[in-house]
Amino acid sequence: MKKAELVFVPSPGMGHLVSILEIAKLLVARDDRLCITVLIMRLSIDSKLAAYIESLDDSSYTECIQFIDLPQTSFKQDTNPMVFASSFIESQKPHVKEAVTKLKESRSGSNSPRLAGFVVDMFCSSMVDVANDFGVPSYLFFPSSASFLSLMLHLQTLRDEQKQDITEFKDSDAELVLSSFVNPIPARVLPGVVLDREGGTLILDYARRWRETKGIIVNSFLELESYAIHSFSDATNTPPVYPVGPILNLNGEDSHVGSGDQRSDIIKWLDDQTQSSVVFLCFGSRGGFGDNQVKEIAKALERGGFPFLWSLRRPPPKGKLAFPSEHENLEEVLPEGFLDRTARIGKVIGWAPQVAILSHPAIGGFVSHCGWNSILESLWFGVPIATWPLYAEQQFNAFEIVKEMDLAAEITLDYRTEYTDNQITVTSEEIERGIKQLMENDSKIRKNVKEMTEKVLWSPSFVARLT
Repeated sequence: MKKAELVFVPSPGMGHLVSILEIAKLLVARDDRLCITVLIMRLSIDSKLAAYIESLDDSSYTECIQFIDLPQTSFKQDTNPMVFASSFIESQKPHVKEAVTKLKESRSGSNSPRLAGFVVDMFCSSMVDVANDFGVPSYLFFPSSASFLSLMLHLQTLRDEQKQDITEFKDSDAELVLSSFVNPIPARVLPGVVLDREGGTLILDYARRWRETKGIIVNSFLELESYAIHSFSDATNTPPVYPVGPILNLNGEDSHVGSGDQRSDIIKWLDDQTQSSVVFLCFGSRGGFGDNQVKEIAKALERGGFPFLWSLRRPPPKGKLAFPSEHENLEEVLPEGFLDRTARIGKVIGWAPQVAILSHPAIGGFVSHCGWNSILESLWFGVPIATWPLYAEQQFNAFEIVKEMDLAAEITLDYRTEYTDNQITVTSEEIERGIKQLMENDSKIRKNVKEMTEKVLWSPSFVARLT
């Protein structure tokens, strides 16, 4: 039978790119009649993403997957993350069309693969237009939770069909009732972008276009989000939803960054710690705190007395859209004498190989920004989370795993670093209280996480990959 070719169009965010490539590897491993071309968009502001892209032609990819670099283009630079992302991706549409045209021309032989469809990231839904131009179906890859997918489609319906102004939920005590949730959802945990006039318009426009695809592939699984996934059975005007998770890169998408000496130094330190004794603090690719917040974290760690491994990075200058960087001198940002006083129990690092750390038996808890990939990784390795969301949909994720699932301790649910004029400081007392709850040996949360880890390993979507 003639081979079929899929075109994957990922957005350039690390969490999005890594998981969609794992989907590509799984697909070609299951059917040798399939080949995949991945169109790569490069963001000059993200050096770690560039390093990851450079590593893609290694032996972990087969001859059935090829990568095509798209040209870098001029586009509207904006400090609003959603405006920036939308402008960047829209600027790539002509290049996607040109790349697929050349691909089809190169596959003109009788035995060449036929173009079968597009798989586009949640932020690349405008690429449905390109798929339509080629007369092939498009599918959406949704790298976040099924519950978040349900929320976005619900908000889009409220805006477009009920003419509700979603930004009115900002600073509101209102609660939303969704068929995908047992509990009502407080407006304070809605993603900041949907509460922003300009950003909200763009992302809900994306959500409207998700409905135009032939199906939605979501990085979740029934045992984790049964309520949300079952809710799609009764949904109208929604494509079929396929829960295929957990999709994880267990080799670590960060294996290409950081020196070998850095990694080995961290693992050697963990090797010297007692099993399940260390609390790991790490806040994702965009996670960084100002000096006042850093000092509150330091006070909580010192007073709490738990062994800790803290990934501490410097936030970009205010008003600049960039990624955190390494501190040149940690003593300048930490309380005076902190490193000396905690030398026996703690280690402060910059970049962190998160997967390698979470898999280490010394780790007993994870203070996390609640990115969906991080949540899935923590569940895979059986490490409970204490929630400290920062951006994107992380407040919603935090609410889900604390209130809906009872899988995490709470430090905060509604802290945010974007789309806010009122940056709060989480106190050392709040942090210490959350970490103590996190590190309780016989807590209900720890028991629930252990049970969910077993379900992850035996989930039908995962077991199917082994057969």
